[in-house]
This record gives sequence, structure tokens and C-alpha cells, in this order.
Amino acid sequence: MEKLSGILDRFDEIRVLVVGDLMVDEHIWGTTSRVSPEAPVLVVDANGGTEILPGGAANVVNNISALSGTAAVVGVIGDDEYGYNLVQQLSSTGVDTSGIIVDPNRITTRKTRIWVSHRQQVVRVDRETREAVSPAVSEQLVSNIREKISQCDVLILSDYNKGVLNPYVSSQAITMAREMGKICTANPKPVNINGFKGAGLIALNQSEAEAASSQVFNCEEAIISTGRRMLRELDVECLVITRGAVGLSVFTDDLANTVTAVPIEVYDVAGAGDTVISAISMSLAAGAFPLDAARIGNFAGGAAVRKVGVCAVTREEILALASQAGAGRAE
Repeated sequence: MEKLSGILDRFDEIRVLVVGDLMVDEHIWGTTSRVSPEAPVLVVDANGGTEILPGGAANVVNNISALSGTAAVVGVIGDDEYGYNLVQQLSSTGVDTSGIIVDPNRITTRKTRIWVSHRQQVVRVDRETREAVSPAVSEQLVSNIREKISQCDVLILSDYNKGVLNPYVSSQAITMAREMGKICTANPKPVNINGFKGAGLIALNQSEAEAASSQVFNCEEAIISTGRRMLRELDVECLVITRGAVGLSVFTDDLANTVTAVPIEVYDVAGAGDTVISAISMSLAAGAFPLDAARIGNFAGGAAVRKVGVCAVTREEILALASQAGAGRAE
């Protein structure tokens, strides 16, 4: 616990630049007692209110702030109410939002989830533009990254395949980070993964890793051999594959290890990947070795899935879960 606590104590010194697909997560809470006469669907009375939270790369930013780090963000919003509200939300927590670009040709990505009884998600409605941003916006993104990156300790590339981290933007960002000696982490979608070659660390969930490698992880040996191969092919220093209830697997040149998940009751896995990459990135910037950073990310992800909806996690919640799991054994 002392080792873990020492790493977490340094989080308030860490400066993070997040680049990626900004989203808004809208939650509508209600109750239901009948089926619609028009179709075999539930009728939801939206009597529990509406909650609007940062999502996607904005959730990564939110997690950095919750973990006491200092965050700046580069991304794109539409010229609309939801985009401006998102910027205001992030700014109110001290985030540097001056790198956000308003593109009138796009809408701000919004995911609306309808819940009943605060536990059961009935439906999700997505509103988004999936096409890559224009060449002019790409150049502006790269310019904004160049302006911000010198002031950060770690660069996080948060890809949701909504068009911001196209191959040009991601490769330019990674090149800048490497040239300046900055830690660079990424959680790309499989379809875009080749654009993230050379990042310091790449994190994928198991289904993403299977899609990216065209392999099925039907046994531990398959995960280990494929993880090692992906590490080489992607030219990264560390590969992390999150595996749900199993935990997460960590690969470096001299390491292939699985960090066991903490047995907990899972309420909602949405946004857990954002929490994991945030905690791992800040741990690396705080001087942690990859395996220790992965352990902290594992506890952070466990704390996230105990909550309903996309939520940030605090250092205190990580410590509480680590204490419950007996983290001292991992030191």
C-alpha cells in the first residue's frame, strides 16, 4: 500500500494533454410500469431528471481532474449547445480548453442513455458525425497539439473513431511526443490502430485486441503469444489488454503478466476504459513501472464499474479498493 500511495500522492504534480474525440453523455432517468400499445417496447416516464456528463476523450479529461492532475484538451465540437456546455463543464474544473476547435460542419457527439430504476439501461441513442475531420481542421489540431505538448508530462490519445485522430493527426502527435521525450499513451479503436504505431503505451480491451490482431483469445497461451506479437508490430514499449473479470494483461519487452481483477459487483462498464488509461498514464508520469501502473489502472477500472453511468474515479476510491484487495501483496 505504501508504494501505491506514494505514486498516487504525486498525481497532483502531473500535467496531462488529452487529444481525441470529445463527447457528451446524456442520461435520462425514469420509471416504467407498462408496455407501449404501439410496439413491444417499454414506456418510460422520464420523472427522474436528466444528467449531462463529459464522455469519450472528455471523460478521460474528467478522470484526470478527479485524480488531481492538471489537464489540457485538444479536440473538436460542433457549433451547438451541447458542445458549448461541454466546454463550460470542463473549464469549470480548471481544464485548459483553449485547444478545442469549433467545427460548424459537425455536430457534437452525444450519447443519450435512458435508464429505469437507476440500474437498467433501456436504450441508447447516438447523435454523431463519424467522418474524419477536414484537412484544415486536422492542421489546426496538430498546431494546437504542438502549442500544448511542451507544457505536459504525458500525452493521452483517446480514440473513439469519430474522426479526430485520423492517421495524420495521430502520427504527428506521436512523433512530437517522441521527439520531446514525453510519455505517450493511447487507446485506439482497432480500425485505426496502425495510426498509433510508436506510441509509448497502447491499451485495448480484449474484444478490441482480438479484432486488431485477427485472433481469438481462447486460451492464455493465445493471449500471451498475440500480445507479444502486437507489442513488436506496433513498436510500443508497453501493451495493456483489459480482460473484464479476469483483470488485465501487461506486455513489455521482458514482461508478460496478468494483473488479477478485484472481485466486485459490476453495475456499468461504460467509461471504464477511459478511467484505466487515465490512471495508467498518470502513474507512468509519476514514475511508476509499467506493471505497477497497470495495477493502479486495474483498481481504478474496478472502482469505475461499481458506479452507474460514465463517472470519474478519485485517488481515495483507488486506495479503498486496493486496501480491500490487499494491495500490499503486489509490492
